[in-house]
Amino acid sequence: QVQLAESGGGLVQAGGSLRLSCAASGSILSISAMGWYRQAPGKQRELVASINSRSTMYADSVKGRFTISADNAKNTVSLQMNSLKPEDTAYYYCNVGAVVATPAMSYLEVWGQGTLVTVSS
Repeated sequence: QVQLAESGGGLVQAGGSLRLSCAASGSILSISAMGWYRQAPGKQRELVASINSRSTMYADSVKGRFTISADNAKNTVSLQMNSLKPEDTAYYYCNVGAVVATPAMSYLEVWGQGTLVTVSS
């Protein structure tokens, strides 16, 4: 099994910054991609940013404000969020695609439990 530990959520004022971090642990052979999703009340979960060995992707609503990065040696992914807006308020979820060795070699998509980001106006 693969487990994700998320941290960095909290309450900030509009225009402020937060940095979210997610660390993957378990019997991991490799990680193919990491990403952050968010879900606000009354809305579907949406992809905020993702990163793999080839590229990064961002939702249009966060381009220029958020930056995703990964430390492959530590199996971690971070999301630096600047110039936060009230509409960024949501639960943020880490997502990791990993190749594991046990119980059999396979590909797993794993979700974190979520961390709350609240941006006040």
